[in-house]
Amino acid sequence: MKKILLFGAAACAVFMMSSCKSKESAYKKAYEKAKAQQTEQTVTTTTPVQQVTTTQTVTPVTTTPVADYSNVAVRNESVSFVEGSPLKQYGVVVASVTIKSNGVALMQKLASQGYNSCVAQAQVNGQTFYRVVACSYDTKPEAAQKRAQLEGQYPGAWLLYKK
Repeated sequence: MKKILLFGAAACAVFMMSSCKSKESAYKKAYEKAKAQQTEQTVTTTTPVQQVTTTQTVTPVTTTPVADYSNVAVRNESVSFVEGSPLKQYGVVVASVTIKSNGVALMQKLASQGYNSCVAQAQVNGQTFYRVVACSYDTKPEAAQKRAQLEGQYPGAWLLYKK
């Protein structure tokens, strides 16, 4: 009796294992279906395309600075003139460095680009900084307008009010 039961269990196990096995015909059907879809896609993508040439006039987008500059932040600092063009009341600072020669080099680069640049020295918490001023103006709106133009080239440019 035990032998029949053991034989029956083994036959069931073999039957179960063989029924889970994927048939080669199933793989072949999937392969053929994928090939058919690929050839359909190839056929649809090989249709002739007409080339159309059009002429368009492109107008560049220009941004105009904001007319109201009353909310533009300004730093009040007591600075002393170091080198370059004379510093007016408001300056557009494009860099602040701790090494004077680096500031002078940037000032000269700006001067070669046509800016009336200068270097000013400021003491902040006991440390000396050299403010590289690209240009300076007598009024805040003029300086703020120039800062808005320079921010694309010098991110982080800010306004300095000379005490």
